[in-house]
Amino acid sequence: MNRATNDLSLELRNVRRTILSNGLTVITEEMPHIRSVSAGVWIRSGSRHELPEANGISHFAEHMVFKGTKSRSAEMIAREVDSIGGNLDAFTAKECVCFNVKVLDEHLVDAMDVLTDLVLNPSFNDGDVKKERGVILEEIKMDEDNPDYLVHEIFVQNFWQNHPLGRPILGTRETVKRFGPAMLFDYYRDRFQAGNMVVAAAGSLRHDEFLEMAERKFAHLPEAGSELRDMPPKATAKIVLRNKKSLEQVQLCIGVPSYSISHQNRYASFVLNTLLGGGMSSRLFQNIREKQGLAYSIFSELNPYRDTGCLAVYAGTAKESAPRVVESVLREFRNLKEVPVTGEELQRAKAQLKGSLMLSLESSMARMSNLARQEMYYDRFYGMNEITERIAAVQADEVQQVAREFFVADRIAVTVLGNLTGLKISRDQIAC
Repeated sequence: MNRATNDLSLELRNVRRTILSNGLTVITEEMPHIRSVSAGVWIRSGSRHELPEANGISHFAEHMVFKGTKSRSAEMIAREVDSIGGNLDAFTAKECVCFNVKVLDEHLVDAMDVLTDLVLNPSFNDGDVKKERGVILEEIKMDEDNPDYLVHEIFVQNFWQNHPLGRPILGTRETVKRFGPAMLFDYYRDRFQAGNMVVAAAGSLRHDEFLEMAERKFAHLPEAGSELRDMPPKATAKIVLRNKKSLEQVQLCIGVPSYSISHQNRYASFVLNTLLGGGMSSRLFQNIREKQGLAYSIFSELNPYRDTGCLAVYAGTAKESAPRVVESVLREFRNLKEVPVTGEELQRAKAQLKGSLMLSLESSMARMSNLARQEMYYDRFYGMNEITERIAAVQADEVQQVAREFFVADRIAVTVLGNLTGLKISRDQIAC
């Protein structure tokens, strides 16, 4: 089989990538100092690529591959992985689906046999579909009972209104009840094609040996990837108050549009997010939790996608404290726009960001995920030295410029969830 291999070895990371003739990408990182290997099969599409009537089918299919293949039952799958001390898992996101396994290096062949069987030969048995439909409906109920999850979900649905990014990954009760074997097979044939997949691995392995395994398993896949068109969303700056009397706390989400995942100014936005709410020394944590005692949990997070992004602040607080928390968050937005950060605070944020990035790549699973995500989102591989150098190069005026771009009054969206009797949040209260 024809293939092209690129050696992407950078710094101390021994990364190699091969693209097979059918378009499948195989990328590995050899980590000879450890005994584990993590491998994953990644699909380059997720819930944002679903039709409205099929919302949740990516997640449903992710569940169903574990229910059995043409040669293995669900129980056989579980026993085989447990018998080698492995960890088999999967997840669905807005822009990808991943099936992964982590084992000792001596069990990699057996683990890949199970993993590839799941991905390539799902049975989608009608009886199993009916049972798993009930499981996922319970999963939806469970998440709706979780106020942290629910406030984020309500926020996202309104922020990306009338766009696939705003729809829930799990789907809805109505859509999930429609799914049957025929819909699943149609989805599977459309998405599980070589050009739409990345096979990644990291740990105690050799690229050429892993490549031979991947070739044997995936060579028969059709070449084409599905033609997925991402329609860029337009953010909606709504104020949404959702009453749920059973909650003791009021849950808050305050967000603004941010950069796409590959934006040239993303490093300045990383630093801004760290300064704002990325840790215990962040402005939100120190001012709202430590100094005012208004919240136990408060943080900010960046959620970047291929063509857009969102920076959101989350807080849980008492109903009577909610207006003060909103006011305090908006004050931090204004401060970042109006006053350049000091050199000491900037350096601390950079050091924190650098440390968290490096620590996050200590395991074979994290390295494998990093390889696959870089392959899916960038035209090249970014080594840790280059990333940290770019973070170190961020200047105070760049952070201030990003703050001025992000924190615009008529672009700020707010979602409030809880026992809201008598609580009001107006557009005047979120002016910055």
